[in-house]
Amino acid sequence: MTAPGRRSSTFTRLLRHGFTDPSAAEELLDGAELTEVRSDPVLLEALGATADPDLALHGLVRLLEAQPDPTARRELLDTLVAAKPLRDRLLGVLGASEALADHLARHAGDWQALVTYEPRDLHPGVEEFERGLAEATDPVALRVAYRRCLLSIAARDVCGTIDLAETAAELADLATATLRAALAIAEEAAPDDAALCRLAVIAMGKCGGHELNYVSDVDVIFVGEAAGDADETKALRAATSLASHMMRICSETTVEGSIWPVDANLRPEGRNGPLVRTLSSHVAYYQRWAKTWEFQALLKARPVAGDPGLGAEYVAALQPLVWQAADRENFVADVQKMRRRVVENIPAAEVDRQLKLGPGGLRDVEFAVQLLQLVHGRSDTSLHSGTTLDALEALAAGGYVGRADAAQLDEAYRFLRSMEHRIQLHRLRRTHLVPEDPADLRRLGRSLGLRTDPVAGLQRAWKRHASVVRRLHEKLFYRPLLDAVAQLAPGEARLSPEAARERMVALGYADPAAALRHLEALASGVTRKAAIQRTLLPVLLGWFADSADPDAGLLNFRKVSDALGKTPWYLRLLRDEGAAAENLARVLSAGRLAPDLLMRAPEAVALLGDGATGGLAPRGRPQLEQEILAAVRRADGGEQAVTAARGVRRRELFRTAAADIVGSYGTEAQPVEADQGALVDLVGDAVSDLTAATLAGTLRAVVREGWGDTLPTRFAIIGMGRFGGHELGYGSDADVLFVHEPREGVDEREAGDAANKVVAELRRLLQVPSADPPLLIDADLRPEGKSGPLVRTLKSYEAYYRRWSLVWERHALLRAEFVAGDADLGRRFTELVDPLRYPADGLGEDDVREIRRLKARMESERLPRGADPKLHAKLGPGGLSDVEWTVQLVQLRHGHTEAGLRTTRTRAALAAASCAGLIPAEQAGILDEAWVLATRVRNAVMLVRGRAGDTFPTDPRELAAVGRYLGHGPGHAGDMLDEYRRTARRARAVVEELFYA
Repeated sequence: MTAPGRRSSTFTRLLRHGFTDPSAAEELLDGAELTEVRSDPVLLEALGATADPDLALHGLVRLLEAQPDPTARRELLDTLVAAKPLRDRLLGVLGASEALADHLARHAGDWQALVTYEPRDLHPGVEEFERGLAEATDPVALRVAYRRCLLSIAARDVCGTIDLAETAAELADLATATLRAALAIAEEAAPDDAALCRLAVIAMGKCGGHELNYVSDVDVIFVGEAAGDADETKALRAATSLASHMMRICSETTVEGSIWPVDANLRPEGRNGPLVRTLSSHVAYYQRWAKTWEFQALLKARPVAGDPGLGAEYVAALQPLVWQAADRENFVADVQKMRRRVVENIPAAEVDRQLKLGPGGLRDVEFAVQLLQLVHGRSDTSLHSGTTLDALEALAAGGYVGRADAAQLDEAYRFLRSMEHRIQLHRLRRTHLVPEDPADLRRLGRSLGLRTDPVAGLQRAWKRHASVVRRLHEKLFYRPLLDAVAQLAPGEARLSPEAARERMVALGYADPAAALRHLEALASGVTRKAAIQRTLLPVLLGWFADSADPDAGLLNFRKVSDALGKTPWYLRLLRDEGAAAENLARVLSAGRLAPDLLMRAPEAVALLGDGATGGLAPRGRPQLEQEILAAVRRADGGEQAVTAARGVRRRELFRTAAADIVGSYGTEAQPVEADQGALVDLVGDAVSDLTAATLAGTLRAVVREGWGDTLPTRFAIIGMGRFGGHELGYGSDADVLFVHEPREGVDEREAGDAANKVVAELRRLLQVPSADPPLLIDADLRPEGKSGPLVRTLKSYEAYYRRWSLVWERHALLRAEFVAGDADLGRRFTELVDPLRYPADGLGEDDVREIRRLKARMESERLPRGADPKLHAKLGPGGLSDVEWTVQLVQLRHGHTEAGLRTTRTRAALAAASCAGLIPAEQAGILDEAWVLATRVRNAVMLVRGRAGDTFPTDPRELAAVGRYLGHGPGHAGDMLDEYRRTARRARAVVEELFYA
């Protein structure tokens, strides 16, 4: 008897053997069922070797209690003690699977299935499993027989007799035998249906790939044909009935539970299509309608049940189509988009626990392997395997994947699949989530051989393997391209030139030969620079491939690298600052404007980093003016000063374009900006502020060069049009008015001559040919238009506007805002024009008619010949002009009484009109959406083509790049055009009601 307060020696031994509840275990060992063996050290050692000794002991007691009589109990105990194979198998299963312990408790004689230990029992195939299921003639009996077979697989698995790949293959073979048995039961129940048709069951997914889980949907496709001279319609009806019955036999819940769901949703048209089709119908669908993912799914297609001849015909007919899938436009992008969609659909609370679908999970390995198979399997039949690990081995053997990368992925995949198996085995439930309960984690860790600290060890191993997958799965596609051109590591199998070309074409490169030359130039050699490039390029190539023009992205990256390759910070920035490399890839492959701006001063790459010196947030006008004016003060002469100012402008244009591109494309660190209006405002404010600061600096340089510190006349620049409205795009001219006022004691002629010289020199310097983009000044909105003087005194403006101003000029003045020069003069000019643009009495009917007439005339005369009006972002129906004139008409009518309307900004005025009840909120929303979209189209065209335009490009690549900027994926340019037409059409309807009514 144990003294009070002291633990028994058994209690201590139980703790040492891994029991977590030694008291309960001690009670069970002292029970009647284990009286004869409780002191046997062999039993305790065997229990301690299981994943969960407490669970194993509890299951053993239940099994002993379930034996029908003492003789049967004695037989079990004797065999348990005497036969080590049975002991390890039985206790291993009981310690790993509560569900199989329940099965054994219900079917007390099934432990006998674990007794035999012959070589032929170690690796059973379909025939052996069919024999094990042969006596099952109804769904309940089939479930019992299935569990008995499953018991033997689980026993060999947990004891390490078979490895992960063999376990998955046996589970697939058992599923094959089960499908055949279920179909036989269905046919026996409906012999007339069976006589009418030939039915083949094609396994898909993991069952087809011979790599099934313990609990998984079994994906299938059914093919049916008429038997003999039977009517095809009746035959298909009969085949559908048989297929449906077979699915129910496996899926429905009975007193013995269910086996697994049979899922036929991978069939043509999914759940909306017929359950059974003829072979010709399948072929016709895949030839005409199938999407890329459907060919990817066919990689694993394998006939498993029913008519073997028909199944073989199905595979023979469709396999050639599988290996043509990589020729489809946007093939790689489609596959990668499907993978991203899977990740996006994972509930946020589950992402970090997902073994299968999460980042670094099983699906990453499977997608990467399948992508490579589809690209290279066209010319290499050794890659035609539906099994992930076999295909990975074949890819490495053929040089399509580096051997070291393949080995790491193989190890990671085996570990993650083993985790998945053990999690599912516990309760035989379909799950891919790592448990959170410490007891479950402990059992899981111990089942994988982690005994010293199973929970912490499991977490470390899982994170390490997931990290390997996350790091390698995308690079897997790109790294061999570098190995093929870098010519390092003699003797290593590598991609052939033709295989490398195939892969570049699949990625979307129009000129794969040139792309491979760029890779060779960047990655060849043994220098530190080449080594860093070989680290960066696999990731960069993926980002380039995600754009509409991968060729341009890679070429531009080579140019930048050639220009900056010798600087110590460039490659370090891309390697060490997380955002810089992806930002650069997005910018270099999004079109011509941003790369052109960058090539003129490649050191601006530093802006793309996420460190203290980087950052893409546009700078405010005060900061810009301060920098430009300081550069002007340091310069020798006006031309040098303006060159410095234009250099700042070029750099800041690049910063703005890069921020716009990154916000539109999104990156790993920064998702796509959901508010498209915010991106429009960012560009409009940034470019307008930059233009104002450039004008201020240029004005200071011109005055200093010609007159020293003081000009004989006060001088101000008034922004007009989009400039005054803070809505400039990348390719916009700067609409301005020039106003001056002679200083006290200065002759008006002298002041006028000085002002005109300033204007002439300012315009000349801003357009001098140089490496920096010119800034075009447009003063055509001045009084009398092109016929009037370029610059006037404030009094001249006052006299003109009082006597001669036309309604179009008052209309144009709605955008007038001081931007540079003498601030007091600018303020007084604004005060002068306020009564004109916000008239106290609003607009008369004659003025309204004149505005409408001018608008109609502009639409008819200024729209380019041959342009599609419905796709013209500026002058077309529902375009910028429609929205702006509608808003400006409201401003002219009500600006005097509604303070919110007294703004030069279109969106702000539209919002104010809505708040004041002058435009219904719904209509204001429609107009705002159309204006934002049209502005984004113009910005996109400039970014992509490098020159301004108001219509969508006709070149397919350029059109695709505009679509990518606007959020439309590869192959969806038509959707983009439809969206624009739809948005513009709705806006035009509002304009018709508000402007023309």
